[in-house]
Amino acid sequence: WEADEAYPIGPAPALESYLDIEKIVAAARQCGAQAIHPGYGFLAENPRFARRCEEEGITFIGPPAEAMERMGDKAAARRTMREAGIPVIPGTNEGVDSPEEALRAAEEVGFPLLLKPVAGGGGKGMRVVDRPDGLSDAFKMSRSEAQKAFGDGRIYLERYLRDPRHIEVQVVADARGNVIHLGERECSIQRRHQKMIEETPSTVVTPSVREQLGEWACRAARSAGYRSAGTVEFLRDAGGEYFFLEMNTRLQVEHPVTEMTTGIDLVRLQIEIASGRDLGLSQDDIGFHGSAIECRISSEDPDNDFLPSSGVIEGYEPPGGPWVRVDSGVVLGTRITLFYDPLFAKLIVWGEDRGAAIARMTRALEEFKVAGVKTTIPFHRKMMDDARFRQGDYHTGFLEAMQDEALRDASDRPPREIAVAALLAHLKEGKGHALLPGGTGHPPAEASHWREGGRRESVGRFDRWRQLREGRRR
Repeated sequence: WEADEAYPIGPAPALESYLDIEKIVAAARQCGAQAIHPGYGFLAENPRFARRCEEEGITFIGPPAEAMERMGDKAAARRTMREAGIPVIPGTNEGVDSPEEALRAAEEVGFPLLLKPVAGGGGKGMRVVDRPDGLSDAFKMSRSEAQKAFGDGRIYLERYLRDPRHIEVQVVADARGNVIHLGERECSIQRRHQKMIEETPSTVVTPSVREQLGEWACRAARSAGYRSAGTVEFLRDAGGEYFFLEMNTRLQVEHPVTEMTTGIDLVRLQIEIASGRDLGLSQDDIGFHGSAIECRISSEDPDNDFLPSSGVIEGYEPPGGPWVRVDSGVVLGTRITLFYDPLFAKLIVWGEDRGAAIARMTRALEEFKVAGVKTTIPFHRKMMDDARFRQGDYHTGFLEAMQDEALRDASDRPPREIAVAALLAHLKEGKGHALLPGGTGHPPAEASHWREGGRRESVGRFDRWRQLREGRRR
């Protein structure tokens, strides 16, 4: 909607448009593009696309195809890391082609295990298998999903670590072998292997651990012959040991938190490196300042098991203010469909420390208004208020554990207690002041007048806008 030019590439299904290499190349030729930045989805980690661009004389803003093959192929990446002396989670060295082969491999890997697409990322196609009798069906589903998402159905097996911390390190390399790291990001708040909240620095990474992870990440990039921005991911087990997980040979969704704490524009660096320039930075030039958090805003219903929500964006009012950044893919009137990932905006904040960042994120989430579809904003507000998250005491199974606790609590409570709890939660959200004895519909006396005044003004503007729009429709 803000582009100067637009070129059709096919119908909505990704296999017929965004994953069709020839259609993307044809559009680039048509508009005379000199370079293509692939973003962080679809063909971003596809070495065939990178080679096709090279054949057409179009610069691919990313790593060489050879590095993408070495690290984008998860099984090959594990071999490369072993050879580089970096700890790797036990698993298969190659993809497996059938349920029978997977079962034989599982005897060596052990249960529980994780099925992962060789060419995948973003949690798509991944399945946890606890017992041998569930492996065959899980393998077929994982392979089918991987084929649809990446055009490659190969699957490999990996030992499943229960409730680890997910820590990743941002690296940047130029064509002359210069490699630096920009610190770590914690991505442990996940649901079904999809990241939902990311932050830096991690609450469990000490300066010495950061130095070690950074050294491993840079070694990984050099071993792969890497160029451009990339991310080396690690898992930290309950005993505090770190294992290489995979390398994402592209820009990450969560790269803004790194930009906020280092002051470095990663996309600009990618473009400069792709144009042939040196990195122009050494590790000593990199400083880390404050704390940053990103919340992924998706069109999903948190109250209905995060089912996707489709519809038209009828109201959209993002937050603002110092150290608040919104990277959005929608505007007023955008239609959200079920064809693509439900992520439509990223909310990123910075603070001088983690407490300040959480406070700023809480305020920004309260200001973020979206109408027309369900969103994950209420979920993120609850997370910012969760005592364990505030203490930094969480892991990749944190959300599932919270859900299990909620179900146990609900089953143990008598109906009357549940009703009272629901009423108190309603009142806490500021929606039921008039229900209090002698209530007038105004906020409780202890609420900040400054804060409530700002809320009323913001909500009032939003409601007036919706009434005006509905009136125009009629």
